[in-house]
Amino acid sequence: MPQLPAPAYLAEVRARLEADAKEVIARYPDSRSALLPLLHLVQSEEGYVSRTGMAFCAELLGLTTAEVTAVATFYTMYRRRAGGDYQVGVCTNTLCAVMGGDAIFDRLKEHLGVGNDETTEDGKITLEHIECNAACDFAPVVMVNWEFFDNQTPESATHLVDELIAGRTVEPTRGAPLCSYKETARILAGFPDERPGAVEASGGAGPASLIGLRLAKGEEPHPRVVAPRGERPRGARLHDPSPSEHLSSHDAPQQTSASDPDHPSGPTAEEGE
Repeated sequence: MPQLPAPAYLAEVRARLEADAKEVIARYPDSRSALLPLLHLVQSEEGYVSRTGMAFCAELLGLTTAEVTAVATFYTMYRRRAGGDYQVGVCTNTLCAVMGGDAIFDRLKEHLGVGNDETTEDGKITLEHIECNAACDFAPVVMVNWEFFDNQTPESATHLVDELIAGRTVEPTRGAPLCSYKETARILAGFPDERPGAVEASGGAGPASLIGLRLAKGEEPHPRVVAPRGERPRGARLHDPSPSEHLSSHDAPQQTSASDPDHPSGPTAEEGE
């Protein structure tokens, strides 16, 4: 059914958001390019992108609400309804899944009593499964308000959400200290994180993620975790990590068709040969 026009922000709220929005818009030669950060800005106000927020963005950028809605519904980082103070995302993409991401997600659903994209009754946690976060060498990965919690297990992830619900301080594995979802949305809108030490906090990718960068710079590549076929030293383990390798890196044994006597590996012949 058709909906009534979205209610307007209260006058003091609009004045504050409009001042911030004009600062964001001034960064771009074309005002419509500011739409993504403006959506984060209105999300920082209500914890999600409401119809009021979308109408606000459309008005300031000279767009239709349909154009704004199309963008807000395309990107998964924009909520469409109210959620918890902490967005707990469990990566269930391929590598994290096989390393235990699916088990973590199932455990958290049972422990919190919610399903995917649902919020606990106390309003503390919204649980969701998420796609790859480009941290495969730290798999399985859980993110809280887009900060990394690496090398998780069902037990550690359960402890993590319990600490969040209890209001205790939780430190991400890498990156800035944890803050609320609304505060995170404001930072994503492009406003500085003014908490002491937050900007200085950092964390990099692991060795497996950085091999391409090292090669591009002409540096020596990181030692191979798994030797090429036929080059593994006699008696060596299939996975023998170097001292500098991150402990969560794993390589599956390279035995595929060769391990199936009914389908031996070998060169593929042309049809008729």
